[in-house]
Amino acid sequence: MSYRPCDTDETEIGMLYYLSGADGTGGRIKVYPEDFRVTEISDGPPEDEKGRYTIARVTSNNWETNRMIRLMGKFMGISRERIGFAGTKDKRAVTSQLMSFDGPPDLLNRVDLKDIGFSDIYTSKKPVKLGDLTGNSFSVRVRDIETEMSEVPEILDSVVSDVKSTGGFPNYFGVQRFGVVRPVTHLVGEQIIRGNLEGAVRTYLSEPSEFESEEIIAVRKELTEREDWKNLLGLMPESLGFEKTMVGHLMNNPDDWAGSISVLPKNLQMMFVHAYQSYLFNIMLSKRMERGLPLNLPVEGDTVIPLTVDGIPDHDHPVIATSRNLDLVSHQVKTGRAFVSIVLFGSDTEIQDGIMGEIESSVIEAEGIQASDFIVPKLSLCSSKGTRREVICTVNDLNYSLGDGYYDVEFALSKGNYATTLMREFMKSPMLNY
Repeated sequence: MSYRPCDTDETEIGMLYYLSGADGTGGRIKVYPEDFRVTEISDGPPEDEKGRYTIARVTSNNWETNRMIRLMGKFMGISRERIGFAGTKDKRAVTSQLMSFDGPPDLLNRVDLKDIGFSDIYTSKKPVKLGDLTGNSFSVRVRDIETEMSEVPEILDSVVSDVKSTGGFPNYFGVQRFGVVRPVTHLVGEQIIRGNLEGAVRTYLSEPSEFESEEIIAVRKELTEREDWKNLLGLMPESLGFEKTMVGHLMNNPDDWAGSISVLPKNLQMMFVHAYQSYLFNIMLSKRMERGLPLNLPVEGDTVIPLTVDGIPDHDHPVIATSRNLDLVSHQVKTGRAFVSIVLFGSDTEIQDGIMGEIESSVIEAEGIQASDFIVPKLSLCSSKGTRREVICTVNDLNYSLGDGYYDVEFALSKGNYATTLMREFMKSPMLNY
């Protein structure tokens, strides 16, 4: 089986192939936040009138999740750790998600922030935690299309046909995992697991992007060249909020590189190493596709993840495909009851057998890393045991409609999967266009 090579800058984050051989429409998403709508699919904690937590559906327009939580906490007079959420959402989007607030419903009345609203408010004895969702539904508009509109339906039909006949699309980690404008999150994570915490901090603070403003590029250059952290905060714009937090710590604690990372939000600390693991996964998936191996069928040695009765991947009971059970395991995968997986390499993961095992080993060896590197004593949140991830992402309710110079795509994905990774099959645009 052959897959279409990618010739955009997505190759820098390991996304080397497309499932669909159709030409892309080109174009951009998120020209306006309203062009990318995300609705979280979740039940939420059970209602209880005596519960200490307030649960609400939060709808926001063009808000980065961590910044929104920090500012809501300021208005409410509570720390950001007392605000729970199931997963971070895209910034340039209209998003709807459940959150919990450690306190009475009156807390919500204190929030005075533009383009943030609360609905479906109740109380519970349990908060919302990371991972407490089943998926997300999306409505995505593509503008600035480079193909003649008369040719767009044929392209869209071809991609939809390829996705449906395969049972999904390559389950790459999308550009949001690494940073759209400045994809450095995985580079920071790599420095952390290599034990170079100073390098991790300096990468996060100083690595510039050609797509940033001249002011921010100049600030990053100043951060690169300065050894003394004093008197830097005044030079840094408010948009560099996390960077300012790190520099503020270093002003009072020079050379405390671990401390400057630990002052960041917990989910951001975890994201660094997770992003590096994601980069390795993307490379491994690309190499599987390079070998022409199927995504919707196992080969000998593959680790196959069955689904529970609730339709959730059961990573605790993997099945190894062998010559003896290959037909049976293949049937389970064909019928959507199990999925082929690739390792998300960490301290407790094992490399599989067969061709895919050779691929996994070759990537790990080329990187010059080992499992113990993912234990980070000074930054426990950056340690990662690792897991496995399905090589294909299924899609529900996939439809499209045409407009005057644009088209809309609607679909639903299970949690942990990326809408932009599906949209790249339709668009085949440069990374910044997502």
